[in-house]
Amino acid sequence: MAEWARAKLIALRPHAKTHKSGEIARRQIASGAVGICCAKIGEAEALAAEGVADILITSPVVSVAAVERLVRLNQAIERLAVVVDHPANVDRLAGALGDGRMDVLVDIDTGTHRTGVTSPEAAVALARRIAGSDSLRYRGVQFYCGSLQHIRSIDARRAALAERADYLRIVLDALRSAGLDPGAVTGGGTGSFVVDAELGVLNELQCGSYVFMDREYRDCEAVGPAFEQALSIATRVVSANTPGRVTIDAGLKAMATDAGPTCVLSGADPASDYLFMGDEHGMLVTPDGGVDPALDQLIMLVPPHCDPTVNLYDRFTLCDGDTITGFWPVSARGRSS
Repeated sequence: MAEWARAKLIALRPHAKTHKSGEIARRQIASGAVGICCAKIGEAEALAAEGVADILITSPVVSVAAVERLVRLNQAIERLAVVVDHPANVDRLAGALGDGRMDVLVDIDTGTHRTGVTSPEAAVALARRIAGSDSLRYRGVQFYCGSLQHIRSIDARRAALAERADYLRIVLDALRSAGLDPGAVTGGGTGSFVVDAELGVLNELQCGSYVFMDREYRDCEAVGPAFEQALSIATRVVSANTPGRVTIDAGLKAMATDAGPTCVLSGADPASDYLFMGDEHGMLVTPDGGVDPALDQLIMLVPPHCDPTVNLYDRFTLCDGDTITGFWPVSARGRSS
């Protein structure tokens, strides 16, 4: 990904909400990323403690206690930035920083109404408020179309992204006309980065899932670089008494369930169907003509959705083929605030 971004002359700032790992974040930066993104202040604190020094927090940080933590983190690392979408948040940040300085980006609503200012006029007003503060540096805008990342058809995804890019251009034109030219225009993801580069509006990409991949992205038509399935869930057959199906020890607690069922990566017929069988168990149904895996067979599953699956585990087990080569902690596990 870093090589591709360099070739396209676009900055890469991977999103660490995927891996929550200081080790992986440092390796991404060493490979050419300009820094990383974190979803929450807790993630940023955990990764900063492991030497990550350039972080963008991509969700608004609004409570008094959270802003105090943000100020401390700003003093502790080389470069910290945060997004805002409300004037009261801007004022609270400015008041808490005192003599300090912090980079701030205007978060723009992409149409989902999750976060972000909802009009070009609101973007201009908020950027002007930031620029008028002695303690805040207006750095640019964020525009992340998360709801479009998993549109399965690449043509439909490209059309949806192009429509949103047209709106972003209107916002950027309004900012530039007001003398508030954004330095950073950040967003994009694993499902959109190629199209984002083609559209030429973003100058920084926040792709995250590419480091691991998952079943959701395997189901999407892809263009551009192909990324291998690097993350899997290890499970074993614990019951094999019924022909055509076996029970494994990976159920609801083993993986995120928001994206549907998992699929087999290795150790069983890849055409097997997975069924949730409760908190601790799942069932693999062997296709007609297939061979049932034996009791105690090790099976590797593809996570349905990698980010929240990682958050269920304390560490990554590193493998080279069948050999375990080490372990990395999931440093920011549970850091959801």
